[in-house]
Amino acid sequence: MISNQYSAASAGIKIFSLSLIISCFSAIDAFAQKDTVKKTSTVDINSAYKPVLRNAVKMNFSATHLNADTTPPKLTYNIPPQNLFYSYQSIPLNPLALQQDSNLYLGVRNFVKAGYGNLATPYVSAGFSFGDGRRFLANVYADYISSRGKLLYQDYSRLNVRANGSLFLPANEVYAGVDVKMHDNYLYGFDTGLYKYSKKDVRQQFQDISAKIGIRNTTIGEFGIKYNPSLQISNFTNVNKLSETSFVLDVPVEKEFGDVFAFKLNAKADITSYSTKNLIPNNVKLNNNVFAVSPALSFSTPRASINAGISPTWDNGKFVWLPNVFAEAYIAENVFAFQAGWVGKVTKNTYRNLSAVNPYLAPFTSQLNTKEIEYYGGIKGTLAKHFNFNAKVGYVTYNNLPFLINDTATDGKTFVISNESRVNNFRIHGDVSYVSKEKLSVTAGITYNGYVRMKDNAKAWNTLPMEFTSSLRWWAFKQVLLKADFYAFSGSFYLDKGNVAKAFKPGSDLSAGIEFKINKTFSAWMDVNNIFNTKYQRWHNYEVYGLNLMGGVRVNF
Repeated sequence: MISNQYSAASAGIKIFSLSLIISCFSAIDAFAQKDTVKKTSTVDINSAYKPVLRNAVKMNFSATHLNADTTPPKLTYNIPPQNLFYSYQSIPLNPLALQQDSNLYLGVRNFVKAGYGNLATPYVSAGFSFGDGRRFLANVYADYISSRGKLLYQDYSRLNVRANGSLFLPANEVYAGVDVKMHDNYLYGFDTGLYKYSKKDVRQQFQDISAKIGIRNTTIGEFGIKYNPSLQISNFTNVNKLSETSFVLDVPVEKEFGDVFAFKLNAKADITSYSTKNLIPNNVKLNNNVFAVSPALSFSTPRASINAGISPTWDNGKFVWLPNVFAEAYIAENVFAFQAGWVGKVTKNTYRNLSAVNPYLAPFTSQLNTKEIEYYGGIKGTLAKHFNFNAKVGYVTYNNLPFLINDTATDGKTFVISNESRVNNFRIHGDVSYVSKEKLSVTAGITYNGYVRMKDNAKAWNTLPMEFTSSLRWWAFKQVLLKADFYAFSGSFYLDKGNVAKAFKPGSDLSAGIEFKINKTFSAWMDVNNIFNTKYQRWHNYEVYGLNLMGGVRVNF
């Protein structure tokens, strides 16, 4: 009952409140209508805010600095080894002691080197250079050495003077040179108990004067042609015995087609006139001329190179054609290279050329040139940038190969030619070298020659079945250079009186030297030759010197 009363009261309160609100809104509306009809009023609104239309914003782009890359770059260069010495050089055969090495260059253009040794051996060497190397450059070299051995007339002397220069034009280089040699040898290889000769009777006095001039282009013109023609004239004389004059014209031309192909053409004329003096029974006068034209097409890429050509040659009017084909294939980024070839050449057997091998030759009565054709294959390469090697096997065929034998019809002190019309040679050659910039150089080489199938001679007289050469150049300290050379050969056969074949013993020669750089101007040096004092014979009856040493100073300026 109480609940019902409460509900009724609550409902009454709600109705009253709603009625009161409606009455208020009605009164307000009636008042507003009334005021609008009677009077118009104005309402002013004051405000500090003023609307402003902003300018359009223009976007500007400005560069910002890149972040610095502190990561060290990995630079990979494929630079071939910078070898400053030749991998292999054959030592010239000398019936006397090995020649002293005088090629020490201390970075200056002019020098004088002088010394003296036992066996009455004076030695002088000098070099001078002129020009700036850009417009003109000239070099003059001279050296002299002589010795007197313990045997009768076991003497010799060498005087060499060489001058060459170049004139550099905008597109060409004109070069020229003069070479003068005066070499005295004595024919001391005779039995002094049976024969008596004066020193004048056994003297071999060689005078060799040669001059060369040529021009080559230093820049390639619009036609892309390289050229290098040259002319050499020489006069060789064995005083009071013979005279030999030669003209050699060499004209090589090369035209490149792109970066791969090239056409090469080499024309050569070699003309020689030879005449004797006081030859018994009659003097001899003859000509020895060789002409050749050698076209070739070459193909070269970083991985392989091929040269394919032929050499039509006229040897004293007789036509022969010679192959000129060789190729190389590079493996493992030029570390290894396989090589093969089929090549040929004609070697002129002039007195000048053969006397450089054996200075005890008698005057010739004829000259036959040697035709040589070789098939070869091999491998060469570089390891660890310092170690170089080369190995080659070849099969060589010779026509008219001269064997030098003692003149057994007389006293045997001179050598004459025993011509071999055809002979084959199985040749093996290998050499290695280790070069470390200018500080250390070690080289070694060996050559084997196996002559077979001879027709005119029982043996390959006075040839060397095997030769071994090695050298060392080591700057042990900044001012000290140590050097050594070793040469050895196996014995061959010589022809003794009565046409008896005999073998001579093997030979070896060890030389060593030291050079001490005192300052920029002065150096001291000493050489010791034939340390083991082995008196071997390279040519029968001609024994070499034993132990000999030299020392002196060098001035650089």
